[in-house]
Amino acid sequence: MRVLMFSWEFPPRVVGGLARHVHDLTVALADGGIEVDVVTVDEDGAAPPFETMQGVNIYRVKPYHLVPRDFISGILQLNVVMLEQALSLLQQGETYDLVHGHDWLVAYAARAVKHAVKLPLVATIHATEYGRNRGLHTDEQRYISDVEWWLTYEAWKVICCSNYMQHELQRVFQLPQDKIEVVANGVDPRQFRAGRNDTGIRSRYAAGGEKIVFFVGRIVQEKGIHVLLDAVPRILAAEPKTKFIIAGKGPVLDALRGQARNLGIEQHVVFTGYIDDVTRNALYQASSVAVFPSLYEPFGIVALEAMAANVPVVVADNGGLSEIVEHGVDGLKCYTGNAVSLADQVVTILQNDRFGYRLADRASRKIQTLYSWQEIARQTRNIYRNVLTEYNESSWSAEETELYLPTNQVPIFQEPARPN
Repeated sequence: MRVLMFSWEFPPRVVGGLARHVHDLTVALADGGIEVDVVTVDEDGAAPPFETMQGVNIYRVKPYHLVPRDFISGILQLNVVMLEQALSLLQQGETYDLVHGHDWLVAYAARAVKHAVKLPLVATIHATEYGRNRGLHTDEQRYISDVEWWLTYEAWKVICCSNYMQHELQRVFQLPQDKIEVVANGVDPRQFRAGRNDTGIRSRYAAGGEKIVFFVGRIVQEKGIHVLLDAVPRILAAEPKTKFIIAGKGPVLDALRGQARNLGIEQHVVFTGYIDDVTRNALYQASSVAVFPSLYEPFGIVALEAMAANVPVVVADNGGLSEIVEHGVDGLKCYTGNAVSLADQVVTILQNDRFGYRLADRASRKIQTLYSWQEIARQTRNIYRNVLTEYNESSWSAEETELYLPTNQVPIFQEPARPN
């Protein structure tokens, strides 16, 4: 089986968790005998335009040298370049069994290839614009949400990462349940070994004797970092020798720095900006607890990563995080958006090292059994096979494929209006 996959990010281009997900999934699929070609974005020449990495063929495209009018215009331009790459592969004689697109950012290219050569399309929805913003408040948000719905309409099957996301897709897009497949994200514990022996990392960020509370992720509103900052005074009242390390980059970083100043806690908080994996792993090793207080989290792969790194976690009780962590067994949960609840859970771990070790040990064992990439790839392969079986039995697969329409003919594939 051969799959053509589109993704807006893929290492070394890393914007969020999507890059790691697509990389690890494709490598695991290749290990299981699936041939995968990935079309993604060139990150300023940081990697070659084509390479085979761990059995996966990666084609990186450069967006046009045109300054887009806005973000959406830039995405449209990118999709045209992705489509050019895909059509070039097809014209060279490459053949595929299906197309797999990740999120709305590649919807145009994935949908075009689907209809150009009549291949079934599988779409993974990692998050929705509605969920990220707790509603649709601007024309841009409404447009993105419409494209997300359009991608789910065009897909033969829609994959999402949690039961929470399944319910969201049914509620927001009115998707039938039998069109959705739930496949959790995975994590490879081997990725957290490099850097774990860097004993100097603690002195770089914290004084001797200070315990470290660690957050890593995108610095955006929905990650709830402001809730963590509001919890800091209460945590310090119980454990004065605590340092809070917040790693990552994003649009609300300056606002969070201002919040720390206003709370009078800036000497206890370190904003590191972007950190590489080796530094991240060393900080995990040095940390007493990792905290993820998200207001919206379709899955929460960062929590999986902390658990794989053998660090006790405190997470907000919402979204996919609720499904990952069993409170008091392999982590602790706090009420979403509640700084007092968050502080109490963090203090519980800081004041009881043995309890934290037990939580981390159970979490590590859970990772090995439920969230390995081999298991995720197995479930994804089964979805591919089921889609191909249905496709081969359909009348659509038997229709003649025409890459180019006569000039006097208009496309016949037109979707109905999105339901209100």
